Amino acid sequence: MENKQTIKQKSYDFALRVIKAYKYLTIEQKEFVLSKQMLRSGTAVGALIRESEYAQSNADFIHKLSIALKEANETEYWLNLLKDSSFIDIKSFESVSNDCVELIKMLTAIIKTSKQKKS
Repeated sequence: MENKQTIKQKSYDFALRVIKAYKYLTIEQKEFVLSKQMLRSGTAVGALIRESEYAQSNADFIHKLSIALKEANETEYWLNLLKDSSFIDIKSFESVSNDCVELIKMLTAIIKTSKQKKS
C-alpha cells in the first residue's frame, strides 16, 4: 500500500511540475506545440494512476497502469525534444526528466508485480 501512496503523490507532484513548465514555455519561450503535448501526457500519468485505484479487476488495474506508463514514456519524449530544441536548459531538463524516469521505473515495477500475482 505504501508504494501505491508514494506513486500517487509522486505523479501528482510531477503533474504540478509539468504544469509549471508549460506555463514557463508558453509565457516566456512562446512555445505552444511541444509544451501542450508534454502537458497532456505529463498530467495524464497521475490521472491514470488515480483511475487504477478503482479498477474493476487485476487486469483492469494492470491495463490502467500500463497506459500511465505509456503516457510517462511519451512525456519523456517531449521533454527530450524540448531540451534538444533548446526550449529548456539541461539543468531544468535533468530535474524533471529524473522525476519522469523514476515514475516509469515505479510503474514498471508495480505492473510486473501485479502480473506475477495474476499468474
